[in-house]
Amino acid sequence: MIELIKTNNLVTISFVEALLNEEEIDFIILDQHMSILEGSIGAIPRRIMVENENLHRARRLLQDADLGHELKAIAGS
Repeated sequence: MIELIKTNNLVTISFVEALLNEEEIDFIILDQHMSILEGSIGAIPRRIMVENENLHRARRLLQDADLGHELKAIAGS
C-alpha cells in the first residue's frame, strides 16, 4: 500500500472515503485511532493508503474532485 494523502482535516478524509468507496477503490486509513493518545485534538494527521496498482486511478479521482493540493508528491516527479 502507498500513501495517497495525509491530513488531519476530518471533512477531507470523509470526502476522500466517499469518493474511493464510490469508485470501489480499496483503501485503509492509518493513524485513525491515535486520537486516544493525543486527546482528540486532531494534531496527528491520518493517512489514506491505497494499493499500488490503484494509485494513479485514485490520484486522478482526487484531482478531478479539486483535491489535487492534498495529494502526496510522488518521488521523482
